[in-house]
Amino acid sequence: MSLPTDTPPGVADALGYLQHYLQELTKRQNASEHAINTTLAALTAQLQQITQLMTSSAPASTVTPPPMPVSSPLVTPLSLAPAAPSKQQARPKLSSLSDFSGERSSGRAFLNSCTLYLHLVPEQFTCDEEKIF
Repeated sequence: MSLPTDTPPGVADALGYLQHYLQELTKRQNASEHAINTTLAALTAQLQQITQLMTSSAPASTVTPPPMPVSSPLVTPLSLAPAAPSKQQARPKLSSLSDFSGERSSGRAFLNSCTLYLHLVPEQFTCDEEKIF
């Protein structure tokens, strides 16, 4: 692109920088498009392989259905909830939870450990107040 002869030097420099930046962005976009197209081609090939395997597999009568997905214990209906362990089943003793330090960086880990503990020993917590305590 040619600039008029009376273009101030600062404007010419800025335009030169913008042109260079636009070229770099174009190169990055082309590289991203290439990566996306490569990934898409690989996924398409995998999908075709899966489709071929499904159509050439044994008759449906011998195919074992996939296992039911395990839902989160927080949303498991009572009829599907696991029964409380019987007295015959030995369960390992869980260590008690450590106190929360109050540091924001350790908040997620503390919450996860609380959730895990509540799920591992549900028989110890019969109501929400006990869980909160």
